[in-house]
Amino acid sequence: MRPPSPSIPEKKFLYDALKQSLRLDGRDMLDFRTPTFTFGPELGWVECAMGKTRVIAQLDAKMVKPLPERPFEGIITIHSEISPMASPDYEPGRPSEEEVTLTRMLDKVLRRSDTIDKESLCILAGQRVWQLRLTVHVLTDAGNILDCSCLAGIVAFKHFRKPEVEVIGDEVIVHSPSERAPISLAIHHTPFCVTFAFFPDALTRPVVDPSLLEQRLSAGLMSIAMNAQREICVLHKAGGVPTAPEEVLRLINVTSILVKDLDKRVEARLLEDWEGRTVEVR
Repeated sequence: MRPPSPSIPEKKFLYDALKQSLRLDGRDMLDFRTPTFTFGPELGWVECAMGKTRVIAQLDAKMVKPLPERPFEGIITIHSEISPMASPDYEPGRPSEEEVTLTRMLDKVLRRSDTIDKESLCILAGQRVWQLRLTVHVLTDAGNILDCSCLAGIVAFKHFRKPEVEVIGDEVIVHSPSERAPISLAIHHTPFCVTFAFFPDALTRPVVDPSLLEQRLSAGLMSIAMNAQREICVLHKAGGVPTAPEEVLRLINVTSILVKDLDKRVEARLLEDWEGRTVEVR
């Protein structure tokens, strides 16, 4: 059973605050919540938290036969799961509309934008390739699960290491991490997703990284996926209030600033984690 929609006083209070460029959690209109990362004992396991929104991403790899039409490319699959534990909005069983949208956007941002070099996942052409499976679990939905999930996903790709493989003739030997150090994935670029919420009143400026209440009362959302080189990978706006081209360009410039900061944070946190790990090669 879905929780009741926000009450009229709640709506009025939020809209009045936003008209004065005030947000209920004290952030500025274009303030992104600072993400924190927790890495598990296994490489490729990441928990990302943005405020109270929490997401776990886990990356696994296994050897499979490649697709007949793409014998030289590895396979990447992405799955997302939003359980009722995340919010009373979600019900067990049939995937909700939010879950379907989340999976599609993750697929666009992380797979179809060629983040990973698929040819580098080939072991033996036409016979053996790596299949990467990214699973994203939403633990708590406190607003903007898309940006948090994309962030967790890309950090999982950068954190993961695949075993070294040796090919002798038609024989494939997979070396364990104790024999040879595992190898990082070949990553072309690092896209990050930034979501803006628009409101019914044209005088109210859009906000970045909306909270759950802001998201529910918004009149439209726009998500921009961009890398640190200012290349737009995805720009997604599904309906909602019309937006002027000048406003879209302004939000793209805001995104480029936020993405550079996110890229620095991610690289610093990955370096910190890697320095704290010991990889024993006998």
